[in-house]
Amino acid sequence: MPDRLIRVNAYTTFDLLEGTATGHGFEESAPAVLNVTAPRTNPDHVTLELELDNADLETLPAHADRVTLSAAEARELADELGSYADRVDEASASDE
Repeated sequence: MPDRLIRVNAYTTFDLLEGTATGHGFEESAPAVLNVTAPRTNPDHVTLELELDNADLETLPAHADRVTLSAAEARELADELGSYADRVDEASASDE
């Protein structure tokens, strides 16, 4: 990612996931970086960041998407992720 907007280092939550951007009349896939952060001092929110590798995109310009969550919203998201992960695990176990 030559024009990376999200700093990727040893502390980045995920890097090089499979990502897809969908818009009116286009869909593009590219490696993606997904990161979760909170301010180091006096944290008052959680930030969720997503950036697709713009080297592999033709339609979408280089950009990063960010969502700011309260602690309660972050916990709700974590619960939802856990619930869906359980469903995937159960489906995978039944396929074996």
